[in-house]
Order: sequence, then C-alpha cells, then structure tokens
Amino acid sequence: MFAKNRLPVLILLFLAGVVNYLDRSALSIGAPFISHDLSLSATQMGLIFSSFSIGYAIFNFIGGVAADKYGAKMTLFVAMIVWSLFSGAVALAVGFTSLIVIRILFGMGEGPLSTTISKMINNWFPLKQRASAIGLANSGTPLGGAISGPIVGFIAISYNWKVSFILIMFIGLIWAICWLKFVKEKPVKSAGNDTVANVDQSSQKSYPLSFYLKERTVLFTAFAFFSYNYILFFFLTWFPSYLVEARGLDVKSMSVVTVIPWVLGFIGLAAGGFVSDWVFKKFSQKGVLFSRKVVLVSCLFLSAVCIGIAGIVTTTVSAVTLVALSVFFLYLTGAIYWAIIQDVVEQKSVGSVGGFMHFLANTAGIIGPALTGLIVDKTGSFTGAFLLAGGLAVFASLAVIRYVRPIIYKNESKEIKVTV
Repeated sequence: MFAKNRLPVLILLFLAGVVNYLDRSALSIGAPFISHDLSLSATQMGLIFSSFSIGYAIFNFIGGVAADKYGAKMTLFVAMIVWSLFSGAVALAVGFTSLIVIRILFGMGEGPLSTTISKMINNWFPLKQRASAIGLANSGTPLGGAISGPIVGFIAISYNWKVSFILIMFIGLIWAICWLKFVKEKPVKSAGNDTVANVDQSSQKSYPLSFYLKERTVLFTAFAFFSYNYILFFFLTWFPSYLVEARGLDVKSMSVVTVIPWVLGFIGLAAGGFVSDWVFKKFSQKGVLFSRKVVLVSCLFLSAVCIGIAGIVTTTVSAVTLVALSVFFLYLTGAIYWAIIQDVVEQKSVGSVGGFMHFLANTAGIIGPALTGLIVDKTGSFTGAFLLAGGLAVFASLAVIRYVRPIIYKNESKEIKVTV
C-alpha cells in the first residue's frame, strides 16, 4: 500500500480531506459569531447549513461523471480551486441571501471530492487494499474537522471570524498547486497490477450507467449512506451551536470540546477499511460483500443508538461522550460505502455510480440541517433532532441486511456474479 509511487497519491488525497473539512466545518464553528453579526435566526442558519448540500449533492454526481470522462486528477484540481475561492468568499457575505448563494457555490466545488478519491484509489490500488486505502485517504476529513474548531475559534476570538475563511482559502490553493505538480492520473506502468475492474471480464459486455442506477445494491447502499450523512451533517452543522445554546458552553470551550468527536472519527475512518479488509481475509469464502456488511450494519446501528441516547441524557459530559462514540462508530463505516461500489461496479463506471450514490446520500445534507433548525425553533430543544437521526440509521442498517447483495451480470445465457 505504501509503495513509493502510491505514497504521494495517498498523502495528497489525505490532505485534500483535511482541507475539505477544515473549510466545511469552519461555518459551524463561526456560526455563533456569524448569526450575531448578520442577525440570523436558527431557522435561517439551518437553511444556510443546508444550502451547501444543494450544490454539493448535485456535483457529487456531476463530479463522478467528470472523473470518468476527464480524469480524477484534473477534476479534483478544478474542484479544489473552486471550493477554496468560495470558502474565502464567506468573508464577503453581508446577509442571509448572499451567504446562501456563496454556500451553494462552495458546495458545488466540494462535491467531486469523494468520488475523485474513490476513482484515484481504483486507479492506483489493488482490490485487496482498496477499503484500507479509501479509509486512510478519507480519514483526513475528520482531522480537518478536529483542527477547524481551535483554528477558527482562536482566530474569531483574537481577530475576526472573516480572517479564518481567508486563511483557509490560501491553504486550499497551495494544495492544488502541489496536486497538479506531483500526481499522475494512473501508474505509468499498469500492466500486471490488479487495479482492474472487479466484474468478470469474460462477460465481454459493457454495462451502461442506467443498469447500475436501478440495482438494489446501489440504491440501498445509497440509503445507508444517506443515514450516515444525516447524522454527520447534524453533528457537523449543529453540534457547536448545541453546545453553546443547550449546554451553556462559551465559544472557547466549545471550540475545544468539538475536537473530541473529530479525533475519534479520524481513528474510526482510518481503521474502518482495515477492519473490513481483515474480515474479508478471514471469511473470504463468504464473499467480499459479507465483510463490508458486517462492518456497515454493526457500526451504523451502534452509531444510531449512541446519537439517539445523547439527545435524552442530562449532563454535558455524557452528551459529548455519546456523540463522540456515535461519530467513532459512524466513521468506521465511512470507507465501506465506497468499497461496496468498487467491489460490484466495472472500473469505467466507478466514478459515475459512486457519484450517483453520493448524490442520493447527500440529500441528507439538504434536509437534515434545515429540519433540525425547524425542530429547534418549534420545540425549543434538540432532543427530537437527536432521536430522528438515530432512528433513521437503525432503519437503514436493517435495510442493508436485506437488500445489499452481489450484482448479477447477465451475458446471453450466462449469469456472472462479482469476482472477489
């Protein structure tokens, strides 16, 4: 996995995740300042949080198609430039409408990240290492969330919240220059490695995108990813405000406390792919999807239980502990959704199908934050929002058991299953 030619790819993908969540979570950390300066209500902040996912979800799919057509390297380069510029543009916002527009455009820029990571891993890594590689590459995202709290919180207190958005814009632009200079789309010599399609090549048939978009395995993996993102966006957007408004922490304390779940999330996301690959080696006779489902179902269910109970406990320590555990178990599943797509889809369609799955999953980011803001305004409490997030993930984990199965590829009189 850490071969000399693959290491720069893995490191820069990891750092892209760090920058991604540093940028993305900066708004939630700065929300108490921003809502005060721009006179925004909880419902308006919820809509602003959700507006990001309008552009983000659409470009999950468009970014995946672009990665298949134009290459993951160039797609991610353009995406980083766009999202960095619009991250910095948050400092120019003057009210509700301008912030909505900026966040939609910012979301469009960030949309292709996960699908391009998946495509690059598919290009560079063999089947037996892909879940581990995806987990390591994506583990930069919670680390970015972890450092966002102290960085944005410190700058907001010491200087001004606008300065933090300008600073992280320049970090993204520097990354883009390094990516363009040091990374190639594919290994120079690809012959002899096993970074090939997972579908039995004897089928001699290329399947259109529409074939995959109707498959239950893809749709219910997307549904499980939806519940994952519902919890994640609830935590990402509203948890800092919850600590300030419901638990009475000041901004300095909140900025430190938010680091705890992110650190556990970093460990979970880095470990999840290795756990799945280990289960696959131990139970290879049961097939690769068995190893994916063991991790996905058990950890998503545990995450759901923890987030649900967090909404009804009475102390700040117990609430933060349960949310941290929920994020840990949640991120243990983070690499699995992408690994399932790589396991069952032809290489040429990995970006597009992964982007479609990610698009469906990230509609949770449109619905969840706005719905949470509405619940808080109507009930005066976060309890209902916690319980809703947990209940949705319980239902999704049960659906994975029933509906995620190997895809059957038909070729005339033959039926060809996934080769593992």
